[in-house]
Amino acid sequence: MMTSVDTDLIRVLADPLRLQIVTLLARETLCTTHLVEETGARQTNLSNHLRVLREAGVVETEPCGRFTYYKLRPDVIAQLASQFADLAESARTAADNKRACP
Repeated sequence: MMTSVDTDLIRVLADPLRLQIVTLLARETLCTTHLVEETGARQTNLSNHLRVLREAGVVETEPCGRFTYYKLRPDVIAQLASQFADLAESARTAADNKRACP
């Protein structure tokens, strides 16, 4: 069984600020102002990272007056976790497999 992990999504989440944003959104739905306060990032930088997360399908937006709230899509994170769990299981079952050197 060949297991693959969504490398594009891993690249998106590999950025420390984006991972921090995802971690914060796992706890509650927040607007950009909240995220600026929590992360200390500049608003323009944060907006760029949120755009990347939105385009990757990790977060979704919810307009509220002049603010935009962001919330995490747990199904996307669960799918990635499942891919890693499959990879770990594959490694467990292949632990005794060793290819001979030529």
